[in-house]
Amino acid sequence: MSNADFRPGVYRHYKGRYYLALGLAREDESNETVVVYTRLYPRDGLPMSTRRLSVWNEAVVVAPGAAPVPRFVYVGHEQPAD
Repeated sequence: MSNADFRPGVYRHYKGRYYLALGLAREDESNETVVVYTRLYPRDGLPMSTRRLSVWNEAVVVAPGAAPVPRFVYVGHEQPAD
């Protein structure tokens, strides 16, 4: 996914939690594109985070021998009911 293909909205992480991707930003020191997002579940600490777009788009292997799955999958603009 390139910058042009990215769309803000709700994404499901491969571990099952949901996140709201607010948009893209430029990391000042490296000039890399990052996703600015917030978690959609309660947890202590700062609610917003960034992740390099290249990592956001990676596929991950969740079990030995299993096919890779996307780290994040776009699910729309509405937060899913738990």
